[in-house]
Amino acid sequence: MKLTTITNVSVDGVMQGLGGPDEDPTGGFERGGWALPLFDDENAAFLGRLYQRADAFLFGRRTYEIFAESWGAVEEMVNAPIGRALNTRPKYVVSNTLTDPRWADTTVLSVDFAAAIRELKARPGGELQVHGSLSLVRWLFDNQLVDEITLITYPVVVGQGMRLFPDSGPDTALELVDSRTTSNGVAIQVYRPGGRPQYAPAITS
Repeated sequence: MKLTTITNVSVDGVMQGLGGPDEDPTGGFERGGWALPLFDDENAAFLGRLYQRADAFLFGRRTYEIFAESWGAVEEMVNAPIGRALNTRPKYVVSNTLTDPRWADTTVLSVDFAAAIRELKARPGGELQVHGSLSLVRWLFDNQLVDEITLITYPVVVGQGMRLFPDSGPDTALELVDSRTTSNGVAIQVYRPGGRPQYAPAITS
């Protein structure tokens, strides 16, 4: 399976608390819900199709718990296209602390994460999708396990909160394979990692 990360971000790279004011107040974050005013039927239809492509889902613990309490429990969300995809595909959680997952068809990966994820990627199928899961996505990048990146960028500068990429980390060249913009100005880009980027040589006089 191809491992694909799907990340909703602001223009300044924030991915924390996009879904509501109380979704993730970690670190004193006070600006949750920044994506919802720009989320319309066009965005919903696109994400519904995206989720339907998945053969399985991979989560970090915090995102898994948020999804389990919403897409896995709230009736109108369970029956929406995204909910139907999530509730009918296998789900894997990378966690050393989760011992009793209550969402059906969930497997906890608790030891040798890299080997377990490589084994999942080696299985036949289309996509192993990662939604949200900031710490996990960073770790996957660091370990060169990401095959494709979908960035959904909302036209807003949040100005605080946890960002997709840290201030320092591995450098990666990206190949743009698809790009579109919704009527609300939400930009959707799909990239494939392409090794280390090239740097211009020093200018000599």
